[in-house]
Amino acid sequence: MPQCLFLMPALLLACMTFSADAAPLKILGFEDMSCAAWTAGKGDAETRAQQIAWVRGFLSGHNYARQSQQVSEVSNGTVETFVNRYCSEKARGNFAEAAQRMSDQYSGRNAAITK
Repeated sequence: MPQCLFLMPALLLACMTFSADAAPLKILGFEDMSCAAWTAGKGDAETRAQQIAWVRGFLSGHNYARQSQQVSEVSNGTVETFVNRYCSEKARGNFAEAAQRMSDQYSGRNAAITK
């Protein structure tokens, strides 16, 4: 039994190291996903509609992958308000990050998904 106690921390450390080496998340989106592009899209109704549709699609993808922690139905206005706020706070960020944070908040998880 005492040997098991010494092996557990090593096993946990090995698991943490393995997950740290995971491939980076590949986001399929617009050519320019920056918050600057989001802000510039405000003046073009077609561009903004496409951007909002992309975020809603991202949230649907979250629901597919995490069926036990789904994002509730949200309106286009809610999406736009959330991303506007995110981009005003993090002007050098991108709206894919905003979609990720929205999925965190609106799924009730309030934390980033970890592997």
